[in-house]
Amino acid sequence: MTKRFIAPFLFFLSFALLPALILANEQQDSIYRVRTIVLDAGHGGPIPGARGATSLEKDVALQVVLKLGKAIVKEMPDVRVLYTRTTDVNVELYKRIEFANENRADLFISVHLNSAPAPRGRQNKTVRGTETFVSLFGRLDEQEPSLREKAERENKDILLEENYEENYGGFDPNDPASYIILSLMKNQFREQSVHLATLMQQEYEKTGRENRGVQELSLAVLARASMPAVLTEIGFISNPNEETYMKSAKGQEEIVGNLVNAIKSYKKHIER
Repeated sequence: MTKRFIAPFLFFLSFALLPALILANEQQDSIYRVRTIVLDAGHGGPIPGARGATSLEKDVALQVVLKLGKAIVKEMPDVRVLYTRTTDVNVELYKRIEFANENRADLFISVHLNSAPAPRGRQNKTVRGTETFVSLFGRLDEQEPSLREKAERENKDILLEENYEENYGGFDPNDPASYIILSLMKNQFREQSVHLATLMQQEYEKTGRENRGVQELSLAVLARASMPAVLTEIGFISNPNEETYMKSAKGQEEIVGNLVNAIKSYKKHIER
């Protein structure tokens, strides 16, 4: 990151974190309840995300999110569900978590589909399974290469946004130095985020999915969260079998069931 951008980014960082820190303190001083959940379908509009043989990440993620919202309302009628998008539009990453913060959400859940790149621009069709991410609390250069590449792929959507340098204080997804500063935006709800992510992975595993675990990643969409926040990868769209599963009514029903069960378990645990 150049000197030209470091100061603006740190200035942006201080003001971006202030509302989150205030809200975090308010929530910690009161009895914590899950009253509002913001659901986020990854990508959208001109930004399709990962591509499978017959589907796009943005479409399948939206289908799952809309079904998940209905299931949450049915199973937990005391919970309000909000969506960052309900149609095929793109929402800038910073606006997604900003929406959750402004609505004082108690959980933020972003749904994505994974893809395994292979040499020479091809896809690895054998990699499969689910994994769930929480905001990184270390340096990006301490992570294994595959996770660094994952963070860079997810954050590169920023470059397609208008005025991205202004919106992200000079953050550059192509500059490794940017991630060192991004990691300073520490989520105040790390323990709760990891707990929810772990429950999700356990539920996926109960239905026969390969559990790739809970990972920490420098993701702009999670960094400013003032509530427990996770990004869950429901499978690999680059794997033909998993793509078919995630597109199918049965597969989506199982995935939604996994997520609802995890949320219910989390809610019960923290409200006891």
